[in-house]
Amino acid sequence: MTSDAQHLSAFLEAEAAEAGAARNTLLAYGRDLGDFMGWLAARGLCFESAAQGDIETYLVSCEAAGLARATRARRLSAIRQLYRFAYDEGWRAENPSLRLAGPGRSKALPKTLSLVEVEALLAAARAQGRSAGERSRNTCLMELLYATGMRVSELVGLPVAAARGDPRMLLVRGKGGKDRMVPLSSPARAALADWLKLRDANEEAARLAHRAAPSKYLFPGNGAEGHLTRQQFFHQLKALALAAGIAPGRVSPHVLRHAFATHLLEGGADLRAIQMMLGHADLSTTEIYTHVLDARLRDLVLTHHPLARKDDQ
Repeated sequence: MTSDAQHLSAFLEAEAAEAGAARNTLLAYGRDLGDFMGWLAARGLCFESAAQGDIETYLVSCEAAGLARATRARRLSAIRQLYRFAYDEGWRAENPSLRLAGPGRSKALPKTLSLVEVEALLAAARAQGRSAGERSRNTCLMELLYATGMRVSELVGLPVAAARGDPRMLLVRGKGGKDRMVPLSSPARAALADWLKLRDANEEAARLAHRAAPSKYLFPGNGAEGHLTRQQFFHQLKALALAAGIAPGRVSPHVLRHAFATHLLEGGADLRAIQMMLGHADLSTTEIYTHVLDARLRDLVLTHHPLARKDDQ
């Protein structure tokens, strides 16, 4: 069993790499989650076994200790982030923090990007890179991510065998080893075909020169994992955001996953279909996107309706 300290370390590394969390933010997460895990350990509990009731009891104890509302809200936010990450990574079969009520703070809506911004990122991917191979790989990564809503760990770890034969659907191994099928758009299929040609040519050249054995991954890497790491992809995504004229702080792999779901919902897609494509075990996890859409529709009415009054905003 992985220790609580190892879980916390992996979470903080991911926050630094994928979300671009600042040092002070990481220190705050470490303090808050360290306190929570210490509280669990003192009661013979651990991160992997804690249930919703245990977290609620911890929050009550924080209030009883006289912690300010803002501090308690921050601790709950850190706990939610940790369990969301654990759920996405497959460490937990469920998210026990999903239905917790915070001390007076509203639940934040997922950050997302507009269709125009996503198109700018895709255009940047096609233009940015030191070689044709880099540009093709970047384009394939971005097209697949936006076309499927995959988690970044699922994307970088895709086996090349799953991409052979010009597939219309892609088999993705999700959290907990569960497989799901996701459809590919025409641009994604074209980008995949282009990248496979260059990837296979590079692999063959390396094999003939006895430089490296063929990789089983669609996006090979030189590290211990054998594939492009999510940290490497994160840094590449930040560079593409700059090239596209978008603030890098607004862009992450998870934000593109949110954009995928939000744009599908705006286009009239069924919520359960989106749930299946995202690999959510619980529909309530997917329902957050209806709130994003509700907020956008409300802004649209208040901005453009002829009878909308300023005092309604």
